[in-house]
Amino acid sequence: MPLSDTISTEAPVPSKGSVRPVTAAAGDVLTVIEPPRGWRALDFRELWQYRELLWVLTERDIKVRYKQTALGFAWAIIQPVMLMVVFSIFFGHLAKMPADGLPYPIFVYAGLLPWTFFANAITSSAGSLVGSANLVSKVYFPRLVVPLSAAGSGLVDFAIAVVILLAMMLWYGVGWSVNLLLAPLLVAGTVFIALGVGIGLSALTVAYRDFRYVIPFLVQLWMFATPVVYPARLVPEGWRWLLFLNPMAGFIEGFRSAFLGRPFDWLAIMLSLAVAVLVFAAGIAYFEKVERRFADII
Repeated sequence: MPLSDTISTEAPVPSKGSVRPVTAAAGDVLTVIEPPRGWRALDFRELWQYRELLWVLTERDIKVRYKQTALGFAWAIIQPVMLMVVFSIFFGHLAKMPADGLPYPIFVYAGLLPWTFFANAITSSAGSLVGSANLVSKVYFPRLVVPLSAAGSGLVDFAIAVVILLAMMLWYGVGWSVNLLLAPLLVAGTVFIALGVGIGLSALTVAYRDFRYVIPFLVQLWMFATPVVYPARLVPEGWRWLLFLNPMAGFIEGFRSAFLGRPFDWLAIMLSLAVAVLVFAAGIAYFEKVERRFADII
């Protein structure tokens, strides 16, 4: 049978890489798809074409997380609430940590929500490619879809925990203010930094499996370098700019301002947002550079 009869000219061709025709025997043409070399830009068009796969993988991650669990979605509430109780006892009651005039439980819970989403997102994204090795090595699709879906599934837990925060505000007599309108901007910034770090770590974990053991330690250190259990004003003013080079610091402080009605520190938020965009771009760039090797080494 002629080669041209076995290869459909209507078959989809991945947009990444170069495509060159090679003349075969009997005048037939064989199309060879080669991976690109060096750095390359993110192909948003291709990613949009695979949006349904992104949704399916995100839905799968959500279902797998709560499959055969006794409490189901209640785990989305239990984790930040239990951390709030522990921190309130040790930092709020025993260590007398200041809370900017607010009840310490709601102060620390407002900081724990974005931090818990961030920590879970980078942990899930980092191991997502290795966990999907069978899928990555057998069929073509934009590999970026895998860490994106792993991070996106945490938004469901985040939304549930935010409802609890709004209820706590009523319980503690903290009124809802117009500041809440800026909460989506702060959530978007948190998602950006979580995706940037998670995508970069997912690519590193494929090549260096010991990153799986480094990430939990990294997350613990990062939390104490972030004003989750303490206010940013405890850091001397001359050194506070260094604190906000940690992008989660500005977002957590902004998150508290949005929900608890405090004035915004716009310099801190903009600095953290700029760092988040840079980290996201760096994570995407590194991922795109090494993506072509995933199927060979995973």
